[in-house]
Amino acid sequence: MEVIKEPKEMQARAKAYKRQGKIMGFVPTMGYFHEGHLSLIRRCRDDCDVAVVSIFVNPLQFGPTEDFQRYPRDLDRDLKLAHQIGVDIAFTPDLSDLYPPGFQTYVEVTELTKGLEGFHRPSHFKGVTTVVAKLFNIVLPDRAYFGEKDYQQLKVIEKMVSDLNFPVDIVPCPTIREPDGLAMSSRNVYLSSEERQAATVLNRAIKAAQNALDRGLRTVSEVKALMWQVLASEPRVRVQYVEVVDPETLNPVAQIEEKAIVLIAAFVGSARLIDEGFLSVKSES
Repeated sequence: MEVIKEPKEMQARAKAYKRQGKIMGFVPTMGYFHEGHLSLIRRCRDDCDVAVVSIFVNPLQFGPTEDFQRYPRDLDRDLKLAHQIGVDIAFTPDLSDLYPPGFQTYVEVTELTKGLEGFHRPSHFKGVTTVVAKLFNIVLPDRAYFGEKDYQQLKVIEKMVSDLNFPVDIVPCPTIREPDGLAMSSRNVYLSSEERQAATVLNRAIKAAQNALDRGLRTVSEVKALMWQVLASEPRVRVQYVEVVDPETLNPVAQIEEKAIVLIAAFVGSARLIDEGFLSVKSES
């Protein structure tokens, strides 16, 4: 496995592989790998000739009161795991490599970022799309892999790629969960044992929504009321939002006819966690 820090070196290596006709796969990360990251990397490795992983904690996507300084980092461990899993190149730029002095160019998706995470974290997606656009121009991937847990991020990246004609196929990958249903996240390390148990209520609320659909409920206000009841059972959890939206537009829906997606954000102790779950109406047999 190569470890490359300089963007120009990474770009030159990518061009060399592409001249050989190699399919370049890419997983952008902020490091501190868990099984969710590793599942993306395995999919990338299996699908592509060359698997590239970036490790960069991007300050642009953190708000002024958020956890950029204490975000978990362990580059040596991440590089060891990447090597073990079969990564070909780990791209590990420094802050000054991606945002040199005088940097003033940003990429922004306007409509899909207005609600949900974008409402509560106003500068977040501008930071995400800017860094991902830069990484795509440096790594030159044919395919890039993103987890569905950060569902709004996934849709925003898809929209950016479509609108700006990036020659990249975005590959969505399922959320990876602990055995008790908690979605894997680097921020789970912030949780105490009691908070860790309480955090499973997010997934329980999503399951309650699907169970309601299975019983014939279709009105979103009633489904959300049931979810809030489940969430309220855990006093350690402070819910920021619970929304049921169209999976493509992310607009709220009032009635679930076929498919929808639940998106939740909540604080558990000092950790801000998000989760998602697809809802589907079972066809009559």
